[in-house]
Amino acid sequence: MAYVISDSCVACGSCEGQCPVGAISFADSKYEIDPSVCISCGSCAGACPVGAISED
Repeated sequence: MAYVISDSCVACGSCEGQCPVGAISFADSKYEIDPSVCISCGSCAGACPVGAISED
């Protein structure tokens, strides 16, 4: 299952650099994860300081 970023995202960008497949991008004042690219590794969730990323 792909990871998703909730509305509690503070747009700090910590997650984007942690994604090994480039599935995270910035759009509309927050980061988004492309579920068709996400490999469900969880690297982004571990990097999020506010816990805004979880498995869908």
